[in-house]
Amino acid sequence: MSYIEILILRNLSGSPAHGYELRKRVEAVTGVVLNNNSLYPALRRFEEAGAVTRTAHEQQGRPAKQVYELTDVGRDLLHDLLADMPPDAAQDDVEFMTRLGQFAFLSEPERLAVLEARDAALTERLGRLARLRERSGTELWSTLVTSELTERALQERQWLGSLRDIAAGLR
Repeated sequence: MSYIEILILRNLSGSPAHGYELRKRVEAVTGVVLNNNSLYPALRRFEEAGAVTRTAHEQQGRPAKQVYELTDVGRDLLHDLLADMPPDAAQDDVEFMTRLGQFAFLSEPERLAVLEARDAALTERLGRLARLRERSGTELWSTLVTSELTERALQERQWLGSLRDIAAGLR
């Protein structure tokens, strides 16, 4: 599962929606543009898994709108997706930020676990960048890029420290 699935379930957690409305909600809140090729297959999978229900709402002179509603299974799935931060997702900036933006759904230990997974991913990234910098020698552009990426990773690790304090209720 990816951040797209999290965004879909999260936006159904507030109230039911038909596909177009759901697309617009996600875009308005996150800036992420869902296309039909990702939205409807995900909704179909969620329906098959019992995470959402689909109800046809009749419209005069038009095809029925298919309205999707999150079930208790879907709420549990959303929670599990948010709390789970596998290493590949922890490396991905969008996956991490998507989970971080939904921290209100998680407990303190779950929040801290997500932050620790991201910190481990950043530590690994810093190691890769150091090896790249060594291999690049004195090549200017490569050195500039690896230096910038290293600085960003170090700054994010500092930010994670403040996020840990907030997540632990120390602020």
